[in-house]
Amino acid sequence: MAQYTPMIQQYLKIKAEYQDAFLFFRLGDFYEMFFEDAVKAAHELEITLTSREGGSTERIPMCGVPYHSAPNYIEQLVEKGYKVAICEQTEDPKQAKGVVRREVVQLITPGTVMEGRSLEDKSNNYISTLSQFEDGSYGYCYNDLSTGELYVTQLTSWEDCVGEVLSTNAKEIVVPSTFAGEKTRLLIDRYQLTISYEDETSIILENNALFQNIRQELLVQTVLRLLHYLKRTQKRSLDHLQPVVFYQMNEFMKIDVHSKRNLELTETIRSKGKKGSLLWLLDETMTSMGGRMLKMWIDRPLISRDKIQNRHDMVGVLMTHFFEREELREKLKEVYDIERLVGRVAFGNVNARDLVQLKRSLQQVPFIQDIVAKLELPYAKELSTNIDPCEELTDLLAVSLKENPPLSVKDGDIIQDGYNEKLDQYRDASRNGKTWIAELEQKERKLTGIKSLKIGYNRVFGYFLEVTKANISMLPEGRYERKQTLSNAERYITPELKEKETLILEAEEKIVQLEYELFQTIREQVKEYIPRLQNLAKLISEIDVLQGFSKVSEERHFKRPILSTEHVLHVKNGRHPVVEKMMNAQEYVANDCFLNQDRQMLLITGPNMSGKSTFMRQIALTAILSQIGCFVPAEEAHLPIFDQVFTRIGAADDLISGQSTFMVEMLEAKNAIANATKQSLILFDEIGRGTSTYDGMALAQAIIEYIYEHIGAKTLFSTHYHELTSLEEELPHLINVHVKAVEQNGKVVFLHKVLEGAADKSYGIHVAELAELPPSLISRARQLLSKFESIEKINTDEVKESEQLSFFGQAPSQSKGKKTFDHENDIITSLKLVNLMEMTPMDAMNKLFELHKKAKKQ
Repeated sequence: MAQYTPMIQQYLKIKAEYQDAFLFFRLGDFYEMFFEDAVKAAHELEITLTSREGGSTERIPMCGVPYHSAPNYIEQLVEKGYKVAICEQTEDPKQAKGVVRREVVQLITPGTVMEGRSLEDKSNNYISTLSQFEDGSYGYCYNDLSTGELYVTQLTSWEDCVGEVLSTNAKEIVVPSTFAGEKTRLLIDRYQLTISYEDETSIILENNALFQNIRQELLVQTVLRLLHYLKRTQKRSLDHLQPVVFYQMNEFMKIDVHSKRNLELTETIRSKGKKGSLLWLLDETMTSMGGRMLKMWIDRPLISRDKIQNRHDMVGVLMTHFFEREELREKLKEVYDIERLVGRVAFGNVNARDLVQLKRSLQQVPFIQDIVAKLELPYAKELSTNIDPCEELTDLLAVSLKENPPLSVKDGDIIQDGYNEKLDQYRDASRNGKTWIAELEQKERKLTGIKSLKIGYNRVFGYFLEVTKANISMLPEGRYERKQTLSNAERYITPELKEKETLILEAEEKIVQLEYELFQTIREQVKEYIPRLQNLAKLISEIDVLQGFSKVSEERHFKRPILSTEHVLHVKNGRHPVVEKMMNAQEYVANDCFLNQDRQMLLITGPNMSGKSTFMRQIALTAILSQIGCFVPAEEAHLPIFDQVFTRIGAADDLISGQSTFMVEMLEAKNAIANATKQSLILFDEIGRGTSTYDGMALAQAIIEYIYEHIGAKTLFSTHYHELTSLEEELPHLINVHVKAVEQNGKVVFLHKVLEGAADKSYGIHVAELAELPPSLISRARQLLSKFESIEKINTDEVKESEQLSFFGQAPSQSKGKKTFDHENDIITSLKLVNLMEMTPMDAMNKLFELHKKAKKQ
């Protein structure tokens, strides 16, 4: 490094500690980047790449951004998954000997963002960590640094870990260095996650209070790994971190990541957006905190009957108290994001406007508490009793901060008049300095009798009283101190003028400094309320979500479900809530669904476009809505409490992992079969369609039989294999239902009504016609269909005839003897010579037709 200048050497030493981050190196009013950082940043940020001398023979690549606009550039890099190390001057340049000392003051990563547009109001921004234990299990901990939430659990397999990472939508994963390899490559390449490394898991004494809810040493180490990473990278107070919440997967309805995607719980499959999802339908929350809690509830439906019923009770009472609910919504609208405001207080980047927002939020709490208390419901009383208005803090913020302070806490004008006596004096001096001087001048003239006495000011000597030499004898002795002598006058200072001078000259500077000090004191006082504010935020969020459920339930005509104790599912006139809303004024066709011990499985047939998938999804969504505490889209509903929901819907491949559509289909089916219990709900849509007809049909039937015989879960299984409908005769608890469609004038009309029994046909060509395929193609398809159906009829009739002859004891004539045997051998030989794997379906049908003709000639 000797070839470089001292400043570049300093840069390289600091950069060596942050190899995986862009180093924003502060030089005056700019953050500069050098070498590879500069080349890459110039490309990513679309800024100019320049160069500079650095002591070596070659110029060093360089680019930079102004410090005041740096947050926007940092945000762009972090949104792309990069890390940014902020390196500031930590020494006064006037006192520095040689190069000014610089240090990294914060590492900003995708998982540690505290503000900006990448931090969505109604979404958490999680950073997580994984640890592997000797028994093969894993510890998983995740945290939202902006709110302080901290969760930990123990998982039994790597697949469960990946599922939780995706379920929590963690932006960054902190792992031990031993994880480097296949596992981290999977997380990076397949899921585009940011990976960070941390091996330190020693006890941090000041964080002992965080572990009050967990005792397992291995889980404590998992949390400590994340805390060490946060402490090392953020380099500031983490006082807002909440006590760790230990949860177990079996405490909630388990919905794997594929099922969440298929059911479009929080985002749609096609657009990856919120609109069209269950979250979009339900989000009538008035606060950001409530929006985040709603998403968490959807991700983790309850399985506790008492907790579910408590939520149902609140939704019901809010529906019957319309005016109270509307008043509650108005008050909640005035509540800002208390959780994230508290996070910024602890982090030290809160400003006066943030604290004013906190004050306005707290001023709404007594009203919210009073409304909830009047709902005459035990659970409402419990919520109301637990609400802590933090009145002392509200009063402090009300008397200390101005209503509309500036953004910067170093610009002054943030503290109210009357809050601090010294500040009031400074402000009085600043506002009334000239008046004071004029009044003092009149006072001195009257005291001395010198009418020409005047008070003046210059930058060198400050304020002074000027008296001509002819009037010096009129000055009282001992009161005036000579300051400057002029040719025809003397300038003096008095104790009173010196006091006024000090106040006036220092007022502006002192005002800003004192206001900043007072603000820091207020911020430290707010810190003491962090645990109380976080508990308050949770209660406000819960009330917000429940009032949102009430509003949606009333507007969408949802009904309270009855929780079955006998694992019976009976939905009368059920609807798909999202599809119904998207249809707007169009009438949605409601359907019934009934499953009990004698109706364990529904085998659903019917044409494409008829609504089979919609019917299946609406049953799953109805169950999920019930277990998150909302009413359900039905005229009446008796629902069990499901422990898990599994779906296999739609077609998707996984090219990164080298998995075909059919392989993905089989893996999702395997996940359900391996993990479902009798208390689960399984939805299988068109299993087996990704392979040949007989392969697919065989697999579909085998899966049905396995679920039926070995699992016993409530199952909806849709298929186009009409041959499977015969299973109703073999499996007593399997029931055929179909989605009705009729043909009118050669056109198919979908009735979207689910009826008992099997469908009569598939109407596939009609659907192709609706898709406006070329008329000639449709005509040819009809010709081929007619041909194939006639072949099938001939084969079916011959089988029936053969079966009838066999039944009545008749057999083919023995007189044919060897001729028949040779003829059959010829057909078998021809069949063996056929290479099925290289034949198109049409070739196969033609060959079958040819062999069939040969067989008839015998």
